[in-house]
Amino acid sequence: MTGKLYVVGTPIGNLEDITLRALRILQEVDLIACEDTRRTRNLLARYNLSKPLVSYHEHNERERAGELLSRLRSGESIALLTDAGMPAISDPGSVLIQAAIAEGIPVIPIPGPSAVTTALVVSGLPTDRYTFAGFLPRKRSERRAVLQSLQGLPGSLVFFEAPHRLIQTLRDLLEVLGDRRIAVARELTKVHEEVLRGRISEVLARLEQGPVRGEVTLVVEGSTGQREPNRWAAQEHLAQLLLAGVPPKEAVRQVARAYGLPRREVFAWAVGYRKPKCEEDGNEVP
Repeated sequence: MTGKLYVVGTPIGNLEDITLRALRILQEVDLIACEDTRRTRNLLARYNLSKPLVSYHEHNERERAGELLSRLRSGESIALLTDAGMPAISDPGSVLIQAAIAEGIPVIPIPGPSAVTTALVVSGLPTDRYTFAGFLPRKRSERRAVLQSLQGLPGSLVFFEAPHRLIQTLRDLLEVLGDRRIAVARELTKVHEEVLRGRISEVLARLEQGPVRGEVTLVVEGSTGQREPNRWAAQEHLAQLLLAGVPPKEAVRQVARAYGLPRREVFAWAVGYRKPKCEEDGNEVP
């Protein structure tokens, strides 16, 4: 008989959020595969548990999955953990889970805390339907493309974001999705837990006053059905007009009217516009 793979949800901050069932499983399994052995040892020590640990993270996931499958085939039971929340939700785990399913090895979920649902219920935004989009791409062009693809969805949008990219992401949200309602949930369940609510422009103004620290989950209002200006497309249109030699005043007028945007906003883009540089000599395109 094969062993069993337990997919165990762990606290996203407060260690008291572990479930009784999760503690029992961690005590009974033969091995714990975890993202960071140091963090898992802290969790186990909190509840006087001791088990063999093996690292399983994004850099060794595929290689380590083969080793763990071999142990599952031999009859050992393994608990799969990440640093916080449920494995495979924007964290390692899917490779091993899929491989175990393919071989007929039982995969048993042990539900636990999730930053997605935790942020959603305290956001004050609709919870009847939502889309979880994980981490947005690091490159701005790719990030804005993803946001544009989500623009028309009616349900709330939930994202994870790194603190050092939060300000730029909020700026992109404002330009692509419009000034929607938002909740920025930071350090959920931890000592410095904070939830900022308001329009994107309002929250952005508050966060620009100082550095952002801690883990961040964003909940953004879904489409209300009203047509919102596509600021990304408007900026691209403006750049094309300026490159073609259209006078800035006329380019601003055309774009503002075509996309239903305030001239003042489009004018600010025109003022900040820089022509692309030639690859050979580094000079601006004439």
